[in-house]
Amino acid sequence: MKSASFPATRLRRTRASAWSRALHRETILTPADLIWPLFVTEGQGVEEPIGSLPGVSRWSMDGIAARAKEAVALGIPCLALFPNTQPERRSEKGVEALNPDNLMCRAIRTIRDACGEDIGILADVALDPYTTHGQDGLIDDQGYVLNDATVEVLVDQALNQAEAGADIVAPSDMMDGRIGSIRAALEEANHANVQIMSYAAKYASAFYGPFRDAVGSGGLLKGNKKSYQMDPANSEEALREVALDIAEGADSVMVKPGLPYLDIVRMVKDRFEVPVFAYQVSGEYAMIEAASAAGAGKREDLVLETLLAFKRAGCSGVLTYHAPLAARLLHG
Repeated sequence: MKSASFPATRLRRTRASAWSRALHRETILTPADLIWPLFVTEGQGVEEPIGSLPGVSRWSMDGIAARAKEAVALGIPCLALFPNTQPERRSEKGVEALNPDNLMCRAIRTIRDACGEDIGILADVALDPYTTHGQDGLIDDQGYVLNDATVEVLVDQALNQAEAGADIVAPSDMMDGRIGSIRAALEEANHANVQIMSYAAKYASAFYGPFRDAVGSGGLLKGNKKSYQMDPANSEEALREVALDIAEGADSVMVKPGLPYLDIVRMVKDRFEVPVFAYQVSGEYAMIEAASAAGAGKREDLVLETLLAFKRAGCSGVLTYHAPLAARLLHG
């Protein structure tokens, strides 16, 4: 069909008034689109600000409970938890991940006690917060991350979190075959309703630095993660990763990082028509904060515009450290 030409068609007509812009808006962002990542630490009454993530802190259990109640009040439907494991509890094989009383499991139970079923709890499945070498899995003598041996541990880690009450287990390790193994184990252990959100397209990115500071693995990391995280140059490979994870039982998939990979979000959504999430990672958050502090942009506007971009690209939701700020802004 041939489009009408100017002046019969004036695209600015529908932009002339606020009410009309609202009426014609194609993409809507609400607090229900947000997942709030939180960092857990030991102690009581502890808040540890993270220098490379201004405005973000690690919280002890009482603080985690308070943040959970805050999220419920703001209409944020889900929290994502990441532990800052004490150095003495780290080991080469990350066995603390299997401790039913570790930081992650205690935080899950704390949130459930504080909020009941009013909020979802997403638990990260990977070994980097628990290892002395900072890798996401078990390593051989050359430092190569072993796939199948790591998957066996990840299965037990996911079961440990499910037993503690996690609603979603989110494998962020990028090992081959781990989704099918975790799904089968959850079914066998009568956790059929525990969801798997797979980090299906997780790239070996330069944007993760502040996160590694937050969980205490940054200074420990030996080598890099390029043998298992994806090459930033690849997009077709991302579709293969997503296809495998869906076939193995993932309920939703994630693209990480976020803004530099919106093309991947759109490709995944168009190809598979499944729930797609993105993680606005620590480096993205830090850049927005730095831009705001430098007067290069208004913080509130930068936050909402970037989050809207995720939704426009096809995201069902976004993991973002700006979740509480965005929720308050969206409430008006």
